[in-house]
Amino acid sequence: MARLAPLRPPAWRGRPRTRRAAAAPLLGLLLAGLLSAGGCAAAPDRTADSATARQITDILDRRAAAVLHQDTAGYLDVVDPDAAALRTAQRTELAALAQVPLRSWTYTVKAVTERGADRATADVELAYRVAGFDTAPATARRTLEVARDGSGGSWYLTADRPAKDAAVPLWDQGPVVVVHGTHSLVLGVGRPAKELREIAETADHAVPAVSAAWPDPWAARAVYLVPASTEDMARLLGSPDGSYRGIAAVTTGAVSSGEGQPGLADRVVVNPEAYATLGTFGRRVVLTHETTHVATRTATTAATPLWLSEGFADWAAYRREDRTADEIAPELATAVRARDLPAALPLDDDFAFDRDADELARAYEGGWLACALIAGEWGEDALTDLYRAVGAHGGREGAVDTAMEKVLGVGEREFTTRWRDYLADRLG
Repeated sequence: MARLAPLRPPAWRGRPRTRRAAAAPLLGLLLAGLLSAGGCAAAPDRTADSATARQITDILDRRAAAVLHQDTAGYLDVVDPDAAALRTAQRTELAALAQVPLRSWTYTVKAVTERGADRATADVELAYRVAGFDTAPATARRTLEVARDGSGGSWYLTADRPAKDAAVPLWDQGPVVVVHGTHSLVLGVGRPAKELREIAETADHAVPAVSAAWPDPWAARAVYLVPASTEDMARLLGSPDGSYRGIAAVTTGAVSSGEGQPGLADRVVVNPEAYATLGTFGRRVVLTHETTHVATRTATTAATPLWLSEGFADWAAYRREDRTADEIAPELATAVRARDLPAALPLDDDFAFDRDADELARAYEGGWLACALIAGEWGEDALTDLYRAVGAHGGREGAVDTAMEKVLGVGEREFTTRWRDYLADRLG
């Protein structure tokens, strides 16, 4: 996640918001919600294998086909004919998706709550892929309401909205404008086309830079989402307003299970307000950092500490930039010169949103310098080997120490001592 520290030149840091979440904000976008119904309600049926569930599935299969074919009549055919406002909203939603290159769009009914014989609420998972980019579907949960028509025959959709405390997808925020880059796809809402094209150009610089730093095969392309405002970014990620003030970009997606089956539908989400405050260099660093998280996703697991994942992303972003250590790590330089060397490598908690801005900057700077030390003393191949080895460990405990002994020939304790000496040498 790329964060701007206040009251000083931006540090342009980054970490994936959802690296630990099993079902998180990136990793794909999540939707859901509940609506109460009147009348005589039967006991809730929470299964997804009832007759009602199968009828809802039939409705949604028709709806999915209409999305892929941009068939407005078909999309509205399953909506209550008397629900004028809903039909207007649904027409607008489908139109908002018109430019998005979708490869697939499917619904799965997860549970149904029946409310009498003629009404039901369904918890539904939407899975979709962006053509040319997603090798696995992004998933989203929605809650839908359905009702039978007056004759007790056909079922119709009567409500469809994001869930309580869940994310609001980009296409629910307005018409999606699509810009195709050489290595990127930028999807924006409420932003000037020129701005989206400039983001695509910067992303097209970032992707090759990441490939040069990370030798493992990856898609070498990424999807970048640009909502209209910081508040809309929070809605897109299912977070409270204000969560992303000062955050230039985040990467969403689930980390690998360590068994070679990651969810490869990552998104880099750009905060247009914070991003706009950066110059060309800062924007390039932000998108290279975030794109590194996309590339390294298959090797990033629950065993990977944030100092390594964030430090590596910063190392990849700064690797070919002409900046001194003092310029990249000003807060840590100030601490070192005040004889306040950190005692240990940064902990995961040091990267928390609610940390003091200077403390947060020092965590990112410390992670970057740890990776720079490894690349400089043991070689860039050793750094990527270490990243893979840590991620392949069975759990967090002992992962770094074991991997360092294997790859670097020193344990974590000795490495930490060398790292502290390195900080003193480079920043003192």
